[in-house]
Amino acid sequence: MPRTDTRDYLQLHLVVLAWGLTAILGKLILLSPVDVVLWRTLLAALGFVVITRLLGHRLTISIRTAAAMLGVGILLGLHWILFFWSARLATASVCLAAMPTAMLWCTLIEPLIDGTRRWRLSELVVGMIMVGAVWLIYEFEFRYWLGFSVSIASAVFAAFFATFSKQQVAGAAHWSVIGAYQMTGAFIAALLCRPFLEQGLLPMLPDAASAFWVIVLALICTVAAYAGFMDVLRRVSVFTVNVVYNMEPVYGILLAALVFGQAEFMSGGFYIGAAIIIAIVLTLPWIRRWVEK
Repeated sequence: MPRTDTRDYLQLHLVVLAWGLTAILGKLILLSPVDVVLWRTLLAALGFVVITRLLGHRLTISIRTAAAMLGVGILLGLHWILFFWSARLATASVCLAAMPTAMLWCTLIEPLIDGTRRWRLSELVVGMIMVGAVWLIYEFEFRYWLGFSVSIASAVFAAFFATFSKQQVAGAAHWSVIGAYQMTGAFIAALLCRPFLEQGLLPMLPDAASAFWVIVLALICTVAAYAGFMDVLRRVSVFTVNVVYNMEPVYGILLAALVFGQAEFMSGGFYIGAAIIIAIVLTLPWIRRWVEK
């Protein structure tokens, strides 16, 4: 098992903190959700290209591999469009509360894609509890039903992205090359979606403040976070990564409350439902051992 020290834990938590910041940045940037994704993916793709060249790797790969990476990037682009749209329809907290359900969708989707894996009883039990927690959030925050539903749809696309991306990361291509192609695919997805969601083909230019937050979103929350994650993954166990990764909604909800104040305060039922979802995700390894022993 990889050896983990304090620095690795800190690095992993900083990566997850950066990802938890994305919903907040999506509300601070005064652009439509699809334009946020367009600028984010364009800058991120360029960033990964620069890193690839600086590290001495080549972007030239087979057409089949490139098409696969671009396809996975398209799934990522759709996930992000729905993610930022959800934050606009509801609040950053509501948007983030639905994201841990991606774990449930992964457990249902992965066996259909990877024939070597089967559904587990523990995961089905966890799924039933999550459905109850999601119902609780709908019950107490029904005014945000549309935003929460869009966020759940975003989590489904995130599950598809994670399932297919897992196979690509295990391949021979360097992570910077994978990132360059996936971000390009996400950019293509946003570009194709724009005529259906907004007027015109090209994205609007952001104002000075929004441009600054777009750069932070692209370079810090995307390129730097991805690089930091892939670096620490070489030394940290998968178990540790999964536990810390699922702290994203916790960090995001706390940051949203600090940034937006009372506008982000939800009812007690919302926090109970969100706490159940997060607790289930964090305790899944122990639940799995108890159910399947």
